[in-house]
Amino acid sequence: MAVGLREFARRTGNGSGTPPVLDESNGEELMHVQPSVAVALGNRSLESPGTLYITSRKLIWLSDVDMAKGYAVDFLSISLHAVSRDPEAYSSPCLYTQIEVEEDEDEEHESDTESTGALDLSKIREMRLVPSDSAQLDTLFDMFCECAELNPEPVEEEEESEHNWVFSADQMVVGGGAEEDGEWPISQSPTSVIGLSVGDEGLAQPMLELHINDQRFDDAEEMVHESETKDH
Repeated sequence: MAVGLREFARRTGNGSGTPPVLDESNGEELMHVQPSVAVALGNRSLESPGTLYITSRKLIWLSDVDMAKGYAVDFLSISLHAVSRDPEAYSSPCLYTQIEVEEDEDEEHESDTESTGALDLSKIREMRLVPSDSAQLDTLFDMFCECAELNPEPVEEEEESEHNWVFSADQMVVGGGAEEDGEWPISQSPTSVIGLSVGDEGLAQPMLELHINDQRFDDAEEMVHESETKDH
């Protein structure tokens, strides 16, 4: 589940530009570093520039002024990212992101634009990244796209099982034994095709061909034949 924006200040050393501590044991890798990037949370004003670190799992921004200040958000929590160069939308060219947050049914959401009180990062739904060199926006956008592909939305087990209509060869029973095993006999004829396959591999994928026991029809024909014989 998405956890939203959170504080992050774990660095590998002291001083400005020191990279963050990554979860390397679980395969997290540093993908891109962009210095001199200011950040604006919600409709708040820009904070002092820092360094943006894009990893294979998340986005990390560390302040160059306050060594104890930083933010992180997983790519699974970022629902949208786009380059904005429209001065009417924002005063500076930026990379605009929308962040998923957990809904709280017990209280109404307060606007994250309030400047009084402590900032609740868990309610921040928008973040703007403003590099000092706006020419780097396209590079940042491409990196966001690449890392988003590395973090696809997980599929819930119930949803997966509900729509799982694919059968392996081991799950298919060919020939007799249908009444004993509760399985349907299956034809292996390559001409027996039902429905469409999902994906670009082709529209015709061999599926199950169900064979109905025609014995009841044979019995009905015998009964009609006997009736006609008696009449004659």
